[in-house]
Amino acid sequence: MADEKHLNVNEEMNPKPRHKGKHDKPKPWDDPSIDHWKIEKFDPSWNESGLLEVSSFSTLFPQYREKYLQECWPIVKGALKEHGIACELNLVEGSMTVSTTMKTKDPYIIVKARDLIKLLSRSVPAPQAVKILNDEMQCDIIKIGSMVRNKDRFVKRRQYLVGPNSSTLKALEILTGCYILVQGNTVSAMGSFKGLKQVRRIVEDCIQNKMHPLHHIKILMLKRELAKNPALASENWDRFLPQFKKKNVKQKKVKTKEKKPYTPFPPPQPPSKIDQQLESGEYFLSDKKKLAKQWEEKQVKQAEKVAENKKKREEAFVPPEEPKRHNQDVSNVDKDDVTAMASSLKKKAKEFRKQKSIDKIDAEEFIAGSSKTSKKKSKSSR
Repeated sequence: MADEKHLNVNEEMNPKPRHKGKHDKPKPWDDPSIDHWKIEKFDPSWNESGLLEVSSFSTLFPQYREKYLQECWPIVKGALKEHGIACELNLVEGSMTVSTTMKTKDPYIIVKARDLIKLLSRSVPAPQAVKILNDEMQCDIIKIGSMVRNKDRFVKRRQYLVGPNSSTLKALEILTGCYILVQGNTVSAMGSFKGLKQVRRIVEDCIQNKMHPLHHIKILMLKRELAKNPALASENWDRFLPQFKKKNVKQKKVKTKEKKPYTPFPPPQPPSKIDQQLESGEYFLSDKKKLAKQWEEKQVKQAEKVAENKKKREEAFVPPEEPKRHNQDVSNVDKDDVTAMASSLKKKAKEFRKQKSIDKIDAEEFIAGSSKTSKKKSKSSR
């Protein structure tokens, strides 16, 4: 007993080192050569006994799909029969039903069959919809009808996804590796999980007006080019990707009504017809006087209407106003011009005469002993 106590004390004083990874022993599946994301094809030998319970799913389809579903139902039935799934097309109720049978081995195939009938009801062609039964193929039906209230905006944004001649949709299909179909209030997509995630984000951003699909296409193209470079595989790509800014678009200002101050009392009751008659004194008049008064009011209204109609008829015979001629103003201007011209001509005439008189001066008159002066003198002496 003493030895046991001594051992316990030693263990308490010097405890054994506990290994952190006591249960972290090497597992057979911890091998880098194994791809854990790989989806293996189902082998019927894994579930030889089959399923114990019957599982079934049903979905409604629109009336316009009825004719097409009748034509392609043998293809769908044959594809589901390979996997041991029974299917039924009910044209009375407008529904499609799939259910497991005794031959069904794969427990997940019923979920795939449910997706198949959903895709068929959303206008996906039967040859394309049947591909969903493959293990590698997944589907996503995005509901876009409730994202926008305004119908015109919804139609416009849905058209952005499709693009001119479905060019935007084709580009998205190539870049994401998914089949995309825009139909009514939904967008049906088929592909890998990664591609479906990208498609959902692009669709939601477009319908909610966050980013145009063309911007997403540019980003996806750049990411594809960057993925080819092994040096940039472990780096952050945000610096290489473009940043798109949202443009400010002028929106209509919503007219807000001014809030009236709150009062606990209700508004005053409008006066009734009897109250109005009591105020005017009409209530106490006899029937004869009332009729006479009504007739007078009618006559007054009639006279006003007649005068108004007469005025309208006479307006057609009123001659239009003649354009005013500015003769008086023009004559005044002309008179001023004529006087100015006359004064200038007079001045020029005076200057011309002076010049002429200067030109006619004879030099001989100022020369001494000239013949003319002597003649004049001789005449004066006589």
